[in-house]
Amino acid sequence: MNYKTLLAALVAAVLALAGCSVGNGGQSGDPDRPTIRIGYQTFPSGDLIVKNSKWLEEALPDYNIKWTKFDSGADVNTAFIAKELDFGALGSSPVARGLSEPLNIPYQVAFVLDVAGDNEALVVRNDSNINTIAELRGKRIGTPFASTAHYSLLAALNQNGLSPSDVQLVDLQPQAILAAWERGDIEAAYTWLPTLDQLRATGENLITSRQLAKDGKPTLDLGVVSEEFAEAHPDVVDVWRQQEARALDLIKDDPGAAATAISAEIGLTPEETAGQIKQGVYLTPQEVASAEWLGSEGNPGNIAANLQSASEFLAEQKQIPAAAPLKTFQDAIYTKGLPDVLAQ
Repeated sequence: MNYKTLLAALVAAVLALAGCSVGNGGQSGDPDRPTIRIGYQTFPSGDLIVKNSKWLEEALPDYNIKWTKFDSGADVNTAFIAKELDFGALGSSPVARGLSEPLNIPYQVAFVLDVAGDNEALVVRNDSNINTIAELRGKRIGTPFASTAHYSLLAALNQNGLSPSDVQLVDLQPQAILAAWERGDIEAAYTWLPTLDQLRATGENLITSRQLAKDGKPTLDLGVVSEEFAEAHPDVVDVWRQQEARALDLIKDDPGAAATAISAEIGLTPEETAGQIKQGVYLTPQEVASAEWLGSEGNPGNIAANLQSASEFLAEQKQIPAAAPLKTFQDAIYTKGLPDVLAQ
């Protein structure tokens, strides 16, 4: 991979993003108030509950809250580089990439939205006559590049003795994957909900992220905050974390209400959404602040090692020039006030 070419393309994308209006999922507007800019994705998570319920708008009445929808973590990374976001939701693989060379994005992991389970998977078309991952050799596979799904796909191929060059990888966002699938342009895809369930209607799983996690390649959806914003507004970060924790409590204590809120954001019925929520793994706020995940103030948790492992794998697969050291990821875990903040 030519990294100068990569950076040139990235800069072009950043300039394009900075020069045009990005899709806005909702903003409370008063020109005299400062604006908090949040990037979200439409995978089922507590983040969508916070958005739909307007909890941040209620908890932070002195701010405008601007929600902007993104299709993948790679796009969220680009927006952070362009300084278009204060908070963002994206997978652990794009976070590992973002914290490594050559991007070195100045953001920190401040929350664990979910742990990937059966809500991300490699699926194959029913009419493809493919029954194993090894049989994907030479076949066309769609996945959003630089996403958790891409990372998991590479891990699944590697487990089965295949390299990326042994298959035809196609960089497609989830909705484009669905269109390519319906046209018969791809034989398989690694993606996430809600698109994943649409593919399963005419396809079947070859492996899920839950299975890969058991094999030592877990993936997560994370909430990040820019270092500059966190330093200037730690009180706002506290409120944001508390609302995300509130959403996790709702998923556990009242899954029906959680499904109703999330369904309004992803365009499915509450019943369909409830089935999708069951496919993911949602931690409790106490687990988020445990040593296994974010950790406590001054003691970053095991998530740093998880991200460093992802960075090493991305380097082995020549997706980045070199893996970042563990300290890079430990320094990028925002543990200020934990676990007390999440207990409030």
